[in-house]
This record gives sequence, C-alpha cells and structure tokens, in this order.
Amino acid sequence: MFRKMRRFKQELSAEKCAEILRTEPRGVLAVIGDGGYPYTVPLDFVYDDEKLFFHSAVEGHKVDAVFRNPKASFCVLSQRELSDDGWSYYFDSVVVFGRVSVVSDEVERLDKLRKLGLKYYPSADEVEEEIRRDMKRALLLRFDIEHMSGKRVHEK
Repeated sequence: MFRKMRRFKQELSAEKCAEILRTEPRGVLAVIGDGGYPYTVPLDFVYDDEKLFFHSAVEGHKVDAVFRNPKASFCVLSQRELSDDGWSYYFDSVVVFGRVSVVSDEVERLDKLRKLGLKYYPSADEVEEEIRRDMKRALLLRFDIEHMSGKRVHEK
C-alpha cells in the first residue's frame, strides 16, 4: 500500500529513523481537514513504544479532522549540518503514515503525558505541576505507525 522510496540510495535505516523521532523536538502532522483540504500543524511530540504521542486541546480543527478520518502522516526534519564544501547542507527527514486516536486509558495517558513533558520541561516537578493543572483539559493523541521511511537530503 505504501510506495517504496524512489531515491533509495539516500534511505535511512529504521534505527536511524527511530533515533530522529526520539531526539528531534518538533514535527508536522498532516490530516484531512475541512472540505477535504490537507491540514498541517506543527507539534511537540514524544516517540515511545514505537508510537508517537501529542497533547491537544479537546476541540479544534486538528481534533475534528482526526475524528472524521484517523489516517494521517507526520514529518520530522533533523537539524541541518553544514557540508565540507561550506555552502551546502545535509539534513535527515522521517515521514510516518498511520492512524491517530485519542488515548482513553488513564494509566497510559498519564505515563505518556509524563514522558512528553519530560522531553520539554526542565524538571520532573514542573511536569507534575503542569499535569495536575491541565490534565483534565487536554487530550492525548496516539499515532500508531503503519509505515515509516527516512532519507538523507543534501541541499545544494
């Protein structure tokens, strides 16, 4: 169902793709939005248990789109690295395809919210305070990955 990478010589290993998903801070979620138009939104995320997790408000364009059609893609770019020639750059990209759903199990929800918070907040105490204050007002979305690919890009 998913296409093979056309530029296969630039393809990244599954391990390298997972490393990028574990370490990079942001990606872009693409869903089918209003009127069938693509809708993309940059998000903080955490990669855990070979899935992606995002926090979300309980309503809005993204949530409406996910409830209408859970199929989505997510793209992450690594930081650019200057090449040896001094004028061009390399970066890695990972694109995943899968389905997004709301995490309703409270044990899983709390565990993943903590992991998400620890990726971005300076201390566990601040994560716990944020969860205590806002957990009731937030959804946790899980992206179940069905296909993942990555490639090394040379910008010139």
